[in-house]
Amino acid sequence: MRALSFVLLLCFPLAAAQAQAPQRVAPADRATVQQSFSPVVKRVAPAVVNVYASRVERQARNPLFDDPVFRQFFGGGEQQRSPTTQSLGSGVIVDPSGLVVTNHHVIENMTDVKVALADKREYEAEIILRDPRTDLAVLRLKNGGGFPSLELGDSDALEVGDLVLAIGNPFGVGQTVTQGIVSALARTQVGITDYGFFIQTDAAINPGNSGGALVDMDGRLVGINSAIYSRSGGSIGIGFAIPVNMVKVVVAAAKGGVRQVRRPWLGATLQPVSREIAESLGLERPAGALVADMVEAGPAAQAGLRRGDVVMEVDGLAVDDPESLGYRLGTKSIGATATLTVQRNGRKLSLPLKLTPAPETPPREALTLNGRSPFSGVTVVNLSPAVTEEFSIEAFREGVVIAEVEPGSAAANVGLQKGDVILAVNDAKIARTSELQRLTQTRRSWWKLTLGRGGQIITTALGG
Repeated sequence: MRALSFVLLLCFPLAAAQAQAPQRVAPADRATVQQSFSPVVKRVAPAVVNVYASRVERQARNPLFDDPVFRQFFGGGEQQRSPTTQSLGSGVIVDPSGLVVTNHHVIENMTDVKVALADKREYEAEIILRDPRTDLAVLRLKNGGGFPSLELGDSDALEVGDLVLAIGNPFGVGQTVTQGIVSALARTQVGITDYGFFIQTDAAINPGNSGGALVDMDGRLVGINSAIYSRSGGSIGIGFAIPVNMVKVVVAAAKGGVRQVRRPWLGATLQPVSREIAESLGLERPAGALVADMVEAGPAAQAGLRRGDVVMEVDGLAVDDPESLGYRLGTKSIGATATLTVQRNGRKLSLPLKLTPAPETPPREALTLNGRSPFSGVTVVNLSPAVTEEFSIEAFREGVVIAEVEPGSAAANVGLQKGDVILAVNDAKIARTSELQRLTQTRRSWWKLTLGRGGQIITTALGG
């Protein structure tokens, strides 16, 4: 049997009070079952769009090395024969001015984007915000206004069993609507984004649905369809959507004119609560986020958290694991205060956490390297808590980070990538960008490189 895998759906070529919540009832008779979803579809479908993205490729030169170990991680640098790369996905208009939300992987590395509305009108679009940590991006339609848009709902108000509709462009066949239920909430350990907290649905979604709408029976957007769990690449009834409460944060940032979403920083290392840990701490069940370590004078330490505490709730909403805690904090606003419910020595405590962004200490000191070295074409920055969060490199505490790689450069040809951590060059440890710049100004016939990627440390030799 083939192993199950996650498929990003891309084609190429706080809750209201219970007293105010809508009453949920099962169909009572045959006539009720035969009722149609068409009124909801007619209202929401015009705001769901197709997103076409492309990028002109540059011809890659031969690599500067042929190290088999390095090639295992970086690839062989083969020439790109196609002049363009294209992607096709879906999107949702969330503001009448023409703001469109889609998945980041739909437009990742793309430079030209067009959007087609349900009525066949097409518009060029500008990418105004990329947020790879949530796999979300925001586009702005050019030369237009008064667009149909969707109302943003409240994903924390969803319940398992609620009816939902998925709307998108699967396999590029055109706008398609499927119906299902919410199969599960707060799905973590999925490994798709840094904020792994998803709505699971059995509504049929397939490649090309990426960035499409998941709506409730009131026609409100409750999620952005992003991935499926599949044996074959097609739908088997397990789909995942990014909750709209996270979408709201990204949209608000885009409206505020920022280029990067800043989120609250906890300043602590967390780990899941296993059954053995739960028993040793006297917990009723293995749930929560265990504080394993903290940054001195960070927000967690200032809030009064201690090593061994288990965070159970954020503002009254349950925390099942570290991913849940990250999501709950990620939907909060910088400058506010959140209340953490903590289990400590058999007692429950409420601790106020000031929501501040991760600091850039030391400063980035960004430098673009050039010259005759394999590093020519990279822009590097110093490692700091802010950079660690931005590039998701929690495994490394030293080195400098590659923030950009110029296409077609020597660095691109040898396979260096954005987010790589350069730890040492020719056995000399690298702590600041200026040190790397100084070391690479000397011409050499070969270079020994130690870097971190994906939690692994790789050492290899490169030709000069």
